[in-house]
Amino acid sequence: MQIVIHQTDHTIGNFTQIYKYIENLTRSEDFQDNIHIFPETFLSGYPLQDLVLQKTFIRQYHELLQALRDLFAKIKLSDKTALLVGGLRYEFKDNADIPSNIYNVIYEVTKKSNFNDIYTKCLLPDYDIFDESKYYTPGSAPCIWSHAGCDFGLLICEDMWHSEQYAVNPLQMLMDEANGKELNGIINFSASPWNIDKEEKRIKRASEISRVFKTPFYYVNKVGAEDEIIFDGASFVVNETQVIAKAKSFKSDLMKVEIAKKSKIENLGVAPVGANSWESLFGPHIEKINGKMSLKKLSDDKLDAILGALNLGLQDYARKCGMNKFLVALSGGIDSALVLTLVKLFLKPGQEVEAIYMPSKFSASLSWEISDKLCKNLGIKLHNLPIKFLHSSVQNLFNDNLEPLEGLADENIQSRLRGSLLFARSNQTGAMVINTSNKSELAVGYSTLYGDSVGAISLLGDLYKSEVFALARHINKNFSDIIPVEVIERPPSAELRADQKDEDSLPPYETLDMILESYLSYRYDLPDLLNLGLNKTEVERVIKLILNSEYKRQQFCPILKLKDKSFGFGRRVPICKKVDFNLG
Repeated sequence: MQIVIHQTDHTIGNFTQIYKYIENLTRSEDFQDNIHIFPETFLSGYPLQDLVLQKTFIRQYHELLQALRDLFAKIKLSDKTALLVGGLRYEFKDNADIPSNIYNVIYEVTKKSNFNDIYTKCLLPDYDIFDESKYYTPGSAPCIWSHAGCDFGLLICEDMWHSEQYAVNPLQMLMDEANGKELNGIINFSASPWNIDKEEKRIKRASEISRVFKTPFYYVNKVGAEDEIIFDGASFVVNETQVIAKAKSFKSDLMKVEIAKKSKIENLGVAPVGANSWESLFGPHIEKINGKMSLKKLSDDKLDAILGALNLGLQDYARKCGMNKFLVALSGGIDSALVLTLVKLFLKPGQEVEAIYMPSKFSASLSWEISDKLCKNLGIKLHNLPIKFLHSSVQNLFNDNLEPLEGLADENIQSRLRGSLLFARSNQTGAMVINTSNKSELAVGYSTLYGDSVGAISLLGDLYKSEVFALARHINKNFSDIIPVEVIERPPSAELRADQKDEDSLPPYETLDMILESYLSYRYDLPDLLNLGLNKTEVERVIKLILNSEYKRQQFCPILKLKDKSFGFGRRVPICKKVDFNLG
């Protein structure tokens, strides 16, 4: 008898797909005489947000549960065979349509039990992207699951991350329940989103728990992208300090592991953590190098992980939205060059990508040369759609009927003309427009609403400009300088006016990115940043740009989440607010 870990990726609400997965499993040669474990909320998907309250969803979910119960009623299970499946349990009162309680549970399927819930998640996170306490009712009891002579302690995701913000401690409850008994291990059923440091944190925490309980820790995680949130899978088994099995990252996987011998549990207690709560937001990824503060450099392993996450994020978004074509606007700059390269590297059979270059009268000849060279390197067709005459027509229209277009208004209309052409082409071909903005630009509003901010999804929106350069160099190191070196070396520019450079409007990106990461992590305010030796005028200006750009960010497309704290679903800040640097 083995534990079979099912690391799965299903579209939220695709109950037919989920049913077929279980049905196919029952026909497989490895089905009988094994314990099959599935991720948290496998039966429903995660995160559901308000979908969990919709009547149609509730009805179809219960139809799935009944269909699965009917399936297993016909199957003769062996004494050893079992399934532990994450799902939801709804509770209704007085035959009402509206649920009175919703529970995040583990269902058991054995010879004697057909989808009976045996454990309810106790800790319901409500920080960053999580809002579980808004929808679910917590459990309050531990579970030691016994089957075929084996005993396992059960936990669901956050239950392993108890901290002082929670009133209960599921690990201590489990320890109290298991004290003096013997366990074959602890199983954690997770739907745990990925960020750059998440895998190491999980393994470290699992090792801590395994050492205290003196028993292996089995961790099953879902994989796949749900809008902007990426689940990496990377399921594992750890026995104290040793990782004895690990599933693939960013891919569906099936992993079989032996069941360990029983170990006696003694009540030693497990220390709480602060690393998986809102407290973790107060930890900027900055460091001092040669006496100067800067962003922490991304290692090659971290850059490889980012590529894996972006690949999964783009492909799942496209697949679940039914898209097979992609469209990228090239500018001759590093951001669009990197995005086009990423999309090309991620393409699957049957998919295609095309690029459009839309020069204005301010576009340098080098921008065309870079765009043309890149597309030849990638084997992508490049369309040239100049906006010079469209821009002139709009200027004439304003001159004749309103006031002359000047300054920012004239710069922004160029970007918005490009956005219109881009989506006209999208309508023609059915291609998904991929946004090319980076996190530095989004933070300070250095993008044009309905112009270069357009797109169905953002690949770079959680990478600062300096990290964009780092990822481009990493790709070139592994793909023979596929991105023209000229685009990496040239000074960044929006090319919306003569001789324009980004540093005319912003601090150097190395300084800007450090300020942004420090401030957006909530760790540093103005006095703290000044204590780091930064220029007061520069810092005040950057913070004001961040505050004044909130309305743009809240109209932006989904951003694939790569960091602990990202723009998008997990960052909820009022648009209308005032922060005065000189109170009193």
